[in-house]
Amino acid sequence: MIPPQPSPLVEELSPALRTMLKGRTESTLLSLIKKNRDTRYFSESPVFFGFHTALQNLRKEGDNEDGDDALIESYYSAIPSTTYDSYEPFVKIFLERNCLEKDVRNMFAPGLPHGIGVTSSTSSGKAKYIAQYSYGSASTQKFTSGKTCRFFSFNYRHLISVQNDKGDTIKTLPVGVASANLSRIWEGLDVDQDHLNIKLPSSYTSPNAVGFISEYPPFMLTHTLFALAEREVETISAYFSTAILDMILYMEEEWDILVACIGSGTLPDWKGIDHVREYLEPHFPPRPERAAELHAIGKATEQPGWLVKVWPKLRAVSTTGSGIFAVALPKIKHYIGPDVKLRGLGYFTSEAPIGLVYDPSDMNLFKLLSTEFFEFIDVTNEGTASSLLCPWQVEVGKMYEVVVTAHKGLWRYPIGDIIEIAGFDPNDGTPVVRFIERRNLVTRMAGVTLTESHITSAILAVQDGLGLVSEFTTVIDDHSGYLGYLVEILGDLDPKADEAPARLLAEFVRLNEEFRSALDSKRIKPPTIRILKTGTFTEYRRWRMDMNKSGPGQVKVPVVMWDNIAREWIFKRVQRELGSGSVPSEIANITTCDGDPLGESRQR
Repeated sequence: MIPPQPSPLVEELSPALRTMLKGRTESTLLSLIKKNRDTRYFSESPVFFGFHTALQNLRKEGDNEDGDDALIESYYSAIPSTTYDSYEPFVKIFLERNCLEKDVRNMFAPGLPHGIGVTSSTSSGKAKYIAQYSYGSASTQKFTSGKTCRFFSFNYRHLISVQNDKGDTIKTLPVGVASANLSRIWEGLDVDQDHLNIKLPSSYTSPNAVGFISEYPPFMLTHTLFALAEREVETISAYFSTAILDMILYMEEEWDILVACIGSGTLPDWKGIDHVREYLEPHFPPRPERAAELHAIGKATEQPGWLVKVWPKLRAVSTTGSGIFAVALPKIKHYIGPDVKLRGLGYFTSEAPIGLVYDPSDMNLFKLLSTEFFEFIDVTNEGTASSLLCPWQVEVGKMYEVVVTAHKGLWRYPIGDIIEIAGFDPNDGTPVVRFIERRNLVTRMAGVTLTESHITSAILAVQDGLGLVSEFTTVIDDHSGYLGYLVEILGDLDPKADEAPARLLAEFVRLNEEFRSALDSKRIKPPTIRILKTGTFTEYRRWRMDMNKSGPGQVKVPVVMWDNIAREWIFKRVQRELGSGSVPSEIANITTCDGDPLGESRQR
């Protein structure tokens, strides 16, 4: 199936498009107000008292406070930007053991949620819990009609029993990573039916049982095993581009075992799959012909387009390729070759679905969904309710923070993402956006402002004289003015790699004028680059999931690594420092969990 070609974007809304866009988005807003205005959160939280007062004043003046115009005007004038602080006391009621139905029904939206999503704590350092309801969500797009290898998880951390006054359980809610709950919603799988769900095939290469594997290596390996066994794969799909790199690394490391098991129809003796083995076996017959084909192909990962040899019908790889995840795309392109298309998966957050892919050939271009109501904060403003802009008020080329009023009961909630308006759909006026960075991923280093975009753009700009960067993170010490990159490289380092730190410094000066003055005054040291051993970030995700007891797919590598334990862990895996610089004392003096200085670990 060939994806439709998008219409060229327009830079300004015509009067007709503006009217169309305003009418459609305010219709969505009105629907959300009417649907969620009687919920407990909206009725009881002090942040919404102004809205209720505005409606009472309308009633006193003889106006119809339930009229559409009155509701919309009261929304604009009386509902402030909200934060998680107002939401948290209400969602915590769900987390009480054996919570009562009367206390949680209609909490954020009508009825009971499908589950409670736990957001990633990569950037904020603290996980948030968001109630996920089974309506108002958008599934991902498929660009082929053939077999798809998709890395899905149905795992959860624990279950909530919602009980009636008699103590009977009327609904069980999974609490886990948001992506796993979304997979359940999209596939229509209720946790109360997991004894049946686990036995079922799926529409993907892996049966449902693989989604119940909680440990990361066997989760990835088993998904990979079932995909390798299927010659007709046309699409590979993963929430994050780094998961595809992990798949390839596991294929390389376990190739002989994977091929042998496909030939015999016998599942490997991997730790972590015993509880699902009996449900996997009926879906894994012997395939000696496929095994012979794979054996002949071999694990030639150094050859461009190797995955097309493994799956001759491979046509597309769908994943998140914006922001920090763009770093992995060159490496994925190496493996898939020039004829396989990289496709964006869509723009989804734990708080709300944001947009679907507008141009299938552009990994970072999304058309806003009409299921939620979006407003925007100009990045130069403070973000009060009076400064919020509606979709028909934004301008092409400007950057804004996204604010969402969502079906799941969030009201004027800034999600922390900075987007740029790329244009408007000429058919209906909907804004089309590019993701730029996380707003809270901005740091000050010795008085210099650094953003996620600066840090990511700088390392990508020096790849041609360094080597293909597959993943990276950084460590920052504001007091010493130290910025250090820790990088994984695909293949060999460039012969001139030792010149990369100097080029990196020049790139920072180009990106940020503050950097030069800070260098001149010696408030900042030149940035460093350290090369990590292959597979470090795959192992990091596994280690982090074990530490946090989180499910597969949710751990992200941070742009800036602040956690000292994580720093200690990753510095042990440094193989080489580029250039002539030494490890700054601020880093070298940090001791690892087993007491070894990081400087000594680096030298080993």
